[in-house]
Amino acid sequence: MLQDDGSSSVTSSSPLQIFPIMSSLSPNFGSSNQWLKELKTEERGLYLIHLLLACANHVASGSLENANIALDHISQLASPNGDTMQRIASYFTEALADRILRSWPGLYKALRSTKLSVVSEDILVRKMFFEFFPFLKVAFVVTNQAIIEAMEGEKMVHIVDLNAAEPLQWRALLQDLSARPEGPPHLRITGVHQQKEVLDQMARVLTEEAEKLDIPFQFNQVVSNFENLDVEKLCVKTGEALAISSVMQLHTLLGHDNEKKSPLTFKHSKDIVKGYSPGNDTASSSPLCSTGSAKMDSFLNALWGLSPKVMVVTEQDSNHNGTTLMERLLESLHFYAALFDCLESTLPRTSLERLKVEKMLLGEEIKNIIACEGIERKERHEKLEKWFQRFNTSGFRNVPLSYYAMLQARRLLQSYSCEGYKIKEENGCVVICWQDRALFSVSSWRCRK
Repeated sequence: MLQDDGSSSVTSSSPLQIFPIMSSLSPNFGSSNQWLKELKTEERGLYLIHLLLACANHVASGSLENANIALDHISQLASPNGDTMQRIASYFTEALADRILRSWPGLYKALRSTKLSVVSEDILVRKMFFEFFPFLKVAFVVTNQAIIEAMEGEKMVHIVDLNAAEPLQWRALLQDLSARPEGPPHLRITGVHQQKEVLDQMARVLTEEAEKLDIPFQFNQVVSNFENLDVEKLCVKTGEALAISSVMQLHTLLGHDNEKKSPLTFKHSKDIVKGYSPGNDTASSSPLCSTGSAKMDSFLNALWGLSPKVMVVTEQDSNHNGTTLMERLLESLHFYAALFDCLESTLPRTSLERLKVEKMLLGEEIKNIIACEGIERKERHEKLEKWFQRFNTSGFRNVPLSYYAMLQARRLLQSYSCEGYKIKEENGCVVICWQDRALFSVSSWRCRK
């Protein structure tokens, strides 16, 4: 239910489950809007969900006129500075509007022609995500423990970080390795990132730490977009014990099986069949609907060929890769409402840092899930069971995370003042939750020879 302070607890009693009750309460979109302003917090939250789903239905069916009316109603209730539902509704509204605009390429390009993309801002907002949420910290602790256990007794260790953005993870690992009873190994880390300045900073921090701890260390940079990464550039050498870390990267490969955009067509509302149902959503569908993925299979097979002793994977644990717009909207409403709730419990509503994370990171992810199709849709998050299928098919077997890794994860979450964060074990993997909503999973794998 929506709480008194306007936040939304995404549990079994979530307003998203209550939505079917609302479907019969649809008011005449053309009537007076005064009653909207008189809604109580909980009523407003429920009605925003109702409007968002109705709007998405119109967008999916191509009814521009009705979609426009619904967007106008939502704009009177939503606010990027309001409670959880008001804030999240703002970004889903923007995403739906963006999807409509993409059907007019000339107009869309003209409106975006002067948009600035500041790399330093993007780096900063991702650091804020690391700071404000415990998810990556938990993932790093679990990943490091899995690597330490897999590398016991090894003298030459090579770690490949497929998303080398945060040096604190490997700095902690250096400290742990320096305390090994048999002494530290010779450590080589290969960092992959599309921005060289990020890798330069990581190299500087880790080299200084290794010198302080007197650990033989080398840092290799691979400046590359993850989706275009040439595995041969990782330069894995014979005799090295290899570990691979992938943090929220693999899902981006799932869009490569369909590189064509799915065109959207819009019609006047009078041309829409009144009995339209979300199941008929073809304009918004992406043909990619099965577990199989040629690009993913090829990449995992290439990694398998490197014979890693361990590969630790962190991914968003939600199905945002549905074939229809309505599927993705419902799933992502649950997921991002939980993330916005986390921020509601952590930062004041007036916080500029909170606004930046919501707009520049979470809002952009929402937009990508809702507005984009084909190769442009990168945020194709999937559930843990799908990753099990993919890794098993590619010759990997799951390595259950140790009791000590689970214990470290739980202790880290307990250090947070907020009680909403939870850890659960699923098939030997760590799943990080907000209340009862699974948000991120961490799983460990090794080659099955």
